[in-house]
Amino acid sequence: MASTSVSRIVPASPDKVWSLIGGFDALPDWLPYIPESTALEGGRVRRLKNPEGEVIIERLVDFNETERHYSYAILQAPFPVNGYVSTIRVHTVPGQENVAEVQWSGRFNPEGAAEEEVVDLFTGIYRDGLDALHETLAA
Repeated sequence: MASTSVSRIVPASPDKVWSLIGGFDALPDWLPYIPESTALEGGRVRRLKNPEGEVIIERLVDFNETERHYSYAILQAPFPVNGYVSTIRVHTVPGQENVAEVQWSGRFNPEGAAEEEVVDLFTGIYRDGLDALHETLAA
């Protein structure tokens, strides 16, 4: 099983960050790669579309409002992986109430692609996503 993780300090309090990204169906609010999200099964599944129109279906597998994190599994996607589970977490930064650290991590089994290629793919998605989040919060 392969894994990757990216963290980024963003210019907003942990509560403000979580209010933006903590909704499982909120990706279009801050992630340009996902312009469309449809909640299914009472909000426990999301059907996403990327700019190319490819469909990604994910299931919420863990959610903790108090600790500000959730995890999800990919059920269907155009990515060369199986067993994919990812977590997004918002952390406080000691002594700094107006910034937060956001960590996006995932683990997965490469399928039909080299491990390094798949790790690079998700590292790029997480990094670009957290950069977009930073830009959204700085505006």
